[in-house]
Amino acid sequence: MQQAASPDAAARGAARRLRVLVIAEAANPEWVSVPLVGWSIATALRAHHDVHIVTQIRNRDAFLRAGLVEGQDFTAIDSEAVARPIWRLAEILRMGKGKGWTMVTALSSKLAYPYFERKLWQAFGPRIAAGDFDIVHRVTPLTPTANSLIAARCAKAGVPFVMGPLNGGVPWPRGFDAERRREREWLSYVRGAYRLSPARSRMIRAASAIIAGSRHTASEFPQACDRLTLIPENGIDPARFSLRAEQPGSLPLRCAFVGRLVPYKGPDMLIEAAEPYLRDGTMVLDILGDGPLMPALRDMISARGLAQSVTLHGWIDHKELQALLARSQLLTFPSVREFGGGVVLEAMALGVVPVIADYAGPGELVTEGTGIKVPMGSRSEVIAGFRAALARLVAAPETIPALAAAALQRVEAHFTWDRKARQIGAVYDWVLDPKGPIPQPVPLAGEEGR
Repeated sequence: MQQAASPDAAARGAARRLRVLVIAEAANPEWVSVPLVGWSIATALRAHHDVHIVTQIRNRDAFLRAGLVEGQDFTAIDSEAVARPIWRLAEILRMGKGKGWTMVTALSSKLAYPYFERKLWQAFGPRIAAGDFDIVHRVTPLTPTANSLIAARCAKAGVPFVMGPLNGGVPWPRGFDAERRREREWLSYVRGAYRLSPARSRMIRAASAIIAGSRHTASEFPQACDRLTLIPENGIDPARFSLRAEQPGSLPLRCAFVGRLVPYKGPDMLIEAAEPYLRDGTMVLDILGDGPLMPALRDMISARGLAQSVTLHGWIDHKELQALLARSQLLTFPSVREFGGGVVLEAMALGVVPVIADYAGPGELVTEGTGIKVPMGSRSEVIAGFRAALARLVAAPETIPALAAAALQRVEAHFTWDRKARQIGAVYDWVLDPKGPIPQPVPLAGEEGR
């Protein structure tokens, strides 16, 4: 990858207002995860370009409540005739609530999304061919397994087609097959077969630029390396994450875990790693989230006599999350399979120091000096690594405030939604006038000095 462009350079590159058709099949300000990412990117782009958003009909009411005007600002495509039965089928095949996400993604990307794009082309194909848009940009689906039927049609019409940020499909780390089976991720064993699709090859050839959300996803597009840039998909709205954690630099340390209580996120590993410090009073832990591991965690806490130092808060509305998270000094997050790691950025935006497993998305967001990264390994090695990291922080709590300040600075410099829109704008300008290599506007971990 090329040297990262400065924020000012990215801002200059995004100065020209373009007519952009943004495809965001999943985009909703009232939801979390992918729909919130789709909404946030699409609407951030509106501040810099003349954007028309195309989304799925399920998001229509939320768009209207947010003040967007149907027909002017967005179009809602009704693909429910296919999307609804596919979702029902996925719910059956995933074999458990919240499990089998690879199955859900596969069915959606291979069956439901192509129908959505066909209806989209019926509505917008004539306008694209007529030159009504300078750029067509598919923001969601985020998964790189979702082929685009219209990429080649846009290329034929002479309109650049941009994809991304794409992310997903991070391999399960060695030593976590038990967690993989508990998540019902059977299809993940053959996920790589999607790369053999002729439709995928046509899409890649037709794309003017591909934005990857992670190094892993970038590695899945070797044939497009000259049109590939890295911009993580997650970002922060400073207005929503405006609180600042107190960082006294003293004990006890208040730690937080945020996420679904499922095997691969490792809340049980965290409790085991932190047990000596939870027991001696040098640390307290708030677990924010719910999921199938809740009963087992409750039993674990009781059996180990940790009820005075560990609080299971259950599910927390995303709007209320920052108030609870901002009470902490550390985000302790041993998840072993995070594609993006949005919660890591949210913590950093609040001045909370991330302590994470150095794998996939979080490992690329957290740099030296902005958090603590525990090397990936077996389950026992991850537990031991987290225990050692926590021991260092307990022994030297005065080092935490500087880490918190640096984490906040990194988020403000690279990961607000407005900054992300400017970064994408620089890619747009390159697509329309490709002088030199494609911009690489976001320095990931390991690139700080490059």
